[in-house]
Amino acid sequence: MTLLPLVTLLLAGSCLGAPPPAPSTGARTVDGITAIYNLGDSLSDTGNLARQGATGLLQHTTRLPYGVTVGRATGRCSDGYLMIDFLARDLGLPQLNPYLDKGADFTHGVNFAVAGATALSTAALAAKGITVPHTNSSLDVQLAWFKEYMSSVANSPREIREKLANSLVMVGEIGGNDYNYAFLQTRPNGRWIQHHQRDTHDRKHGKGRRTYTRNRADVLDMGAVRVVIPGNFPLGCVPSYLIAANVTDPSAYDGQGCLDALNLFARLHDAWLRRAVLELRRAYPGATVAYADYFAAYVELLGEARAAEHGFDRRVAMRACCGAAAGEAAGGAYGFDLRAMCGAPGTTACEDPSRYVSWDGVHLTQHAYGATAELLFHGGLVDPPPINFTRS
Repeated sequence: MTLLPLVTLLLAGSCLGAPPPAPSTGARTVDGITAIYNLGDSLSDTGNLARQGATGLLQHTTRLPYGVTVGRATGRCSDGYLMIDFLARDLGLPQLNPYLDKGADFTHGVNFAVAGATALSTAALAAKGITVPHTNSSLDVQLAWFKEYMSSVANSPREIREKLANSLVMVGEIGGNDYNYAFLQTRPNGRWIQHHQRDTHDRKHGKGRRTYTRNRADVLDMGAVRVVIPGNFPLGCVPSYLIAANVTDPSAYDGQGCLDALNLFARLHDAWLRRAVLELRRAYPGATVAYADYFAAYVELLGEARAAEHGFDRRVAMRACCGAAAGEAAGGAYGFDLRAMCGAPGTTACEDPSRYVSWDGVHLTQHAYGATAELLFHGGLVDPPPINFTRS
């Protein structure tokens, strides 16, 4: 079976049981951070794509059951809040408003992330024969928005640097959709992973790597002193990928039920990204350029011994909550069916999303995002730590 059906929908691409983020007055600050600026894709979009006009499968993310845990759809690809919301709460800051909400309050930061966005520009991907179907708001577009915004609230580059000196800049996760769209349009077969391993290697040494690193360097050139660059989730543990791969050989899976080959691909990407982070650290020794290990955080939530500790039901940890997962036996072993995507007519969500890691087979539940944020920013999976939570 090819991955063609799957990639049409991949648009991303401790305090146990952490409560949903509550709006903060911003009265206190942690480690001197007074603002967050976020660039990325559906893992951190708080409403930009909804304002651009979501189409296709993404249109379902703009209405219930997305947002069911918080009582309303907010443009977030989850049943509730995302990692960026929990991070803002922990820093004593309000939730980040989407940049395209022009009437919003951006005093304590701005969210530029757009669901479906790519790391490389649409022009660069088009040159490779890859079309981006959902949004043109790639990383370079978001970076342009960031520069425009900073110039609008500061009178000089010096004032921008002063503002960024007290800010945290999140650049990602972004890049997964570059691969997803390539898989879709090149019609991959059983040799897809070998092909894209070579492509990843080429990007390490070619224009792709220079472009990817330059965008992050631009943020540092502007004066950012704390920058977090996340890696990928383990693709071999994601319900939608597991269903699409349809591998029946038990030896292809690891002890947690994840596909080794798919996780190898994610690790290759992350290894390349870590090298880019090291380059940025050498070039900007006065800044903290941190790598966020999303892969390790996700795997932690699925562990036989740790799932319950984090508040998850191990029996459904590998299943999607919403869509075909309306019943325990629906949607096969992973509760996912492309013909019954979450939010589509006739689909329902599970009764208790907090038991699940995966919300819709692609994105995480609010509970999983909260646990992941805890592991990353309080559990040592962001290196070096960009925030000292003991200083407030």
